[in-house]
Amino acid sequence: MARGWTLHGDGRTLAPGAVVAPDERLTWPRTVGIGMQHVVAMFGSTFLVPLLTGFSPATTLFFSAIGTIGFLLITRNRLPSYLGSSFAFIAPIGAATASGGQGVAVGGILVTGLVLAAIGVVVHVAGSRWIDLLMPPIVTGTIVALIGLNLAPAAWTNFEGAPVTATVTLAAIILATVLFRGILGRLSILVGVLVGYAVAVLRGEVDFAVVSDASWVGLPEFVTPRFDVSVIGLFVPVVLVLIAENVGHVKSVAAMTGRDLDPYVGRAILADGVATTLAGVGGGSGTTTYAENIGVMAATRVYSTAAYWVAGATALVLALCPKFGALIATIPVGVLGGAATMLYGMIGVLGARIWVQSRVDFSNPVNLTTAAVPLVIGIANFTFQVGDLVFEGIALGTAAALVIFHGMRAVARWRGTGVEPASPASVPDAREPEGSAAGSASA
Repeated sequence: MARGWTLHGDGRTLAPGAVVAPDERLTWPRTVGIGMQHVVAMFGSTFLVPLLTGFSPATTLFFSAIGTIGFLLITRNRLPSYLGSSFAFIAPIGAATASGGQGVAVGGILVTGLVLAAIGVVVHVAGSRWIDLLMPPIVTGTIVALIGLNLAPAAWTNFEGAPVTATVTLAAIILATVLFRGILGRLSILVGVLVGYAVAVLRGEVDFAVVSDASWVGLPEFVTPRFDVSVIGLFVPVVLVLIAENVGHVKSVAAMTGRDLDPYVGRAILADGVATTLAGVGGGSGTTTYAENIGVMAATRVYSTAAYWVAGATALVLALCPKFGALIATIPVGVLGGAATMLYGMIGVLGARIWVQSRVDFSNPVNLTTAAVPLVIGIANFTFQVGDLVFEGIALGTAAALVIFHGMRAVARWRGTGVEPASPASVPDAREPEGSAAGSASA
């Protein structure tokens, strides 16, 4: 593990195009400020997961802090990341809680963490090439998209609870995205939640009694995990999403810092697995590497892991303040509905973004089918029960994406059928002369 950080330049300024590398830092006052900024950046999203699932915000923040510190230790201080709540857990937590209580949901998170940690060890030893083969962009994008779209009914349930507050919250998020520059624009969800919360207070939708009753210092509320084999299938797809998120995080940081971080992919997955396991031991939401913090790093050009030690410590201090946790828990259903409408949609579109960035060819019927069938399964929330095991839309959609993609490719290779266009519109019109505008446009 690195013993410390090298001061970047004079510690105060950055030359045009320069970045503060993971093993560098600015002056400590600046590093502390940036670290606290990372905590603020994660507020809007990380707290929504426990609020939407009925988990304790303070407990989630506690394990988020512990997980972040563990991540830095396991990755040997070479990979900057804050571990916040993963939205991939919302649907399985909700289903598990409804069927067996919060303890069962926590048990599912623990199992997910153990599986993810084991995969991290395998990746560290054997490399990550097999992940690319198992989950190419068409599969990864489909899984991410169906998770977001599967949650759409939950967003509406919260939205209709207080439609005026929800509408204001959603409008504030949308406006903040284009109204502000730099960091504030990247924190549009947090801005929208604050605006919506203010409106809810004015409308009498917030009860502060629980805040006044809470103490200033104390441990968060922990939940003992319970295991129910019937809900384990709900959490399996989350493992695949967490793998994709961690790999994407490592590649993003590598691209922005110009450093080869591939040797740390296995460690990153292992670290997230350990953090999620710890969260499952005590009742926190499962964790993942955080897109908001990537945005902060891109805006500040500071990738110093020192800032993340500050972020972890800051989050831990806040988690040990029950009054702060109680204040977060007062966020009303209307605010959650407005924010969730945006967030769940963003998750769905993020899947499409993966397709676009990877240039997935949807004229290929294998790709088209791999996306089409699982998306309907996820959106409609198909349900299938085998004995005590219940598989719902996300689990079935994930399985369908993997089976359809690899199954169709295997059959195509066996039959020698190759790849044919999915529809006549995807090939040049045979009547057009070669090289014509129409032929070129449709090719």
